[in-house]
Amino acid sequence: MSWIRETAPEAATGLLARLLDAARRRAGKIFNVVQVQSVQPRVLDASIKLYQELMFGPGELSRAQREMIAVAVSRANGCVY
Repeated sequence: MSWIRETAPEAATGLLARLLDAARRRAGKIFNVVQVQSVQPRVLDASIKLYQELMFGPGELSRAQREMIAVAVSRANGCVY
C-alpha cells in the first residue's frame, strides 16, 4: 500500500475501470505501480502505452535485454519494481 491517494478498483469507472480491467487480464492482478496512478487515468493510460512501446515495440533489443535493462535501472535507483 502506498501513501499516495488511490482509487479503489471497485470504485473505478470509465477509462480507469477499463485500464484496471485490462491490467488484471494481462497480469492476473493489478500491480501497485499501476494502482498508484489510479487518480489520474489519462496519465495511467499514457504510462501503460509507453511501457508497452518500450517493451514490445520495434527495436534492436530483445525482450530479455529490455527486461535486464529495466532490472538494472530499478536496482540502481533502489526501486523494488
